[in-house]
Amino acid sequence: MTKRVQAKNKICRRLGVNLWGRAKNPIVKRDYPPGEHGSKRRKVSGFGQQLAAKQKLRGYYANLSERQFRRIYQEASRLRGDTAEHMIGLLERRLDIVIYRLNFVPTIFAARQFVNHGHVLVNGKRVNIPSYVVREGDVVEVRDKSKNMAMVLGAVQQPERDVPDYLSVDYKALKGTFVRTPKLADVPYPVQMEPNLVVEYYSR
Repeated sequence: MTKRVQAKNKICRRLGVNLWGRAKNPIVKRDYPPGEHGSKRRKVSGFGQQLAAKQKLRGYYANLSERQFRRIYQEASRLRGDTAEHMIGLLERRLDIVIYRLNFVPTIFAARQFVNHGHVLVNGKRVNIPSYVVREGDVVEVRDKSKNMAMVLGAVQQPERDVPDYLSVDYKALKGTFVRTPKLADVPYPVQMEPNLVVEYYSR
């Protein structure tokens, strides 16, 4: 299981963006990196831009480990077509991300823990692997025993995000369907993602 080794707010300040689009993020008031010299602006090289794009995309998905993220790139590069688009498709097919997109939990980090603790069913079978790859047509739902959890009820009653059109959801049953694999333009990122720079970073 991947551990988030940095505070979420520090990740956002280091990258200079409100990565998850949350209103309470301190970067709204302090849009510079943490530390004594954080407010000093530096010129960023081409490599630095590629590295920042990778850190931003990797950080958004619950701060995946470098090993996991590189594996996703390698899998995407073996597929025909646009590697950057394939990367986004593979990331969005992760079970924890599907749970987050369906608004069954408030954050991506909560989604990872929620799946890991066995609260989720895929096509009627319990799955506790956050990186499980969901296929088109798969039905994802919250277990009956977990439907009354305060976190789930709060997330469903006051959703912070719209459910994208590549998913369908039934909030009464706490069930959703993965309709299709999305393209980059379909994914509701709160900040601009540049997977093409990530591909350039790994293909150096």
